[in-house]
Amino acid sequence: MTALFGIAWRSAWNRRFTLALTVLSIALSTFLLLGVERIRTELRENFSSSVSGTDLIVGARTGSTQLLLYSVFRIGAATNNLQWKSVQALAAHPGVAWVVPVSLGDSHRGFSVLATTPAYFERFRYGNRQPLRLREGKPFAELFDAVVGAEVADSLGYRVGQQITLAHGSGELDVSDHADKPFTVVGVLARTGTPVDRTVHIGLEAMEAIHLEWVGGAPMPGLKIPAEQVRKFDLTPKTVTAVLVGLKNRAAVFAVQRWVSTYGGEPLMAILPGVALDELWRVVGVGENALLLMSALVALVSLAGLVSVVMAGLNERRRELAVLRAVGASLRHVLALLALEGALVTLLGVLLGVVATVLGVACLSPWLQSHFGLALRLTEPTPNEWLLLASVLAAGWLASLLPGIRAYRLSLADGLSPRI
Repeated sequence: MTALFGIAWRSAWNRRFTLALTVLSIALSTFLLLGVERIRTELRENFSSSVSGTDLIVGARTGSTQLLLYSVFRIGAATNNLQWKSVQALAAHPGVAWVVPVSLGDSHRGFSVLATTPAYFERFRYGNRQPLRLREGKPFAELFDAVVGAEVADSLGYRVGQQITLAHGSGELDVSDHADKPFTVVGVLARTGTPVDRTVHIGLEAMEAIHLEWVGGAPMPGLKIPAEQVRKFDLTPKTVTAVLVGLKNRAAVFAVQRWVSTYGGEPLMAILPGVALDELWRVVGVGENALLLMSALVALVSLAGLVSVVMAGLNERRRELAVLRAVGASLRHVLALLALEGALVTLLGVLLGVVATVLGVACLSPWLQSHFGLALRLTEPTPNEWLLLASVLAAGWLASLLPGIRAYRLSLADGLSPRI
């Protein structure tokens, strides 16, 4: 084995430039495979970790996926709102520990505005039940205070103390701006990798205040209530979009869910976030399937390239292999030599690819998180990643056997005869 290794090493050194390209090709293929798989895995993890620690989400009766989309991901709009008395009835249920009402509908320069209570910053959880943290400032306390997500602050350059104005609806038309009632940024949340980063948070009373002169989604002509006078009005919210619910005992989740579905005040529904997330992922899972297909195509192309490079290099080695045959090397020796070279070259390429992946995740993670809200983490390889690495190693080893079989079948005379 030592002699065989020495022959393989000297042969590889004589073809070091060609083999360097092969190693680079394998390293790039490994990097692409692991990169796509890591993005796919983290995308699903980020998607699933958008909300945790909430036992139920209650909203107007609609589809569970739709309720989850607009209450958690700020996508779409509610078909109807909940009456405030329904929120109070839900909070008074003996099995409910806490409720956090949320109200949506306004925006700020393309970012969603969420009106809620201060309890939101204490009760809302994401990821592995991680609480929200303030990067700077404090939660809202005054009527026209606002707390912005990390992406809002970083994209628009907001700091504590700046004033902002909100827009009704999507904010595409300037005529809908609530410019007469500006808000002051009092806090910036730490980045979470969830829709919270892309949200402006205000109080429920503030949402009522900026819509005092609005009826049916439009301002009443000729009516303007100055910001300093809105406190004279009753700012108790009349309706909210949804309610996040925490239970005293999770075993009672189905009992509370049935109570909500049979509530007599108005038609409501309660969903389990985890179950709804699974349903939603099945709907949008075509994206995951596309990434899986991309991974398979990358693997196929990389392995085809590896076989092509090894087969192309065979012509350079026909004379070398013929000499080995002439001195008595058997098929077993030829296959062992090429298999050893292929295994070493593939292993080196895979190791370089793994190092490139680790460096890529470490360097690109902050940029991906700031621009796309995708948090990549340096973690142990997943079972799928181990399987990909093993597949690349096995395929590289098998690819090195094909030239050995072909080389042995070449005639000795063909290998030793001069080329014309």
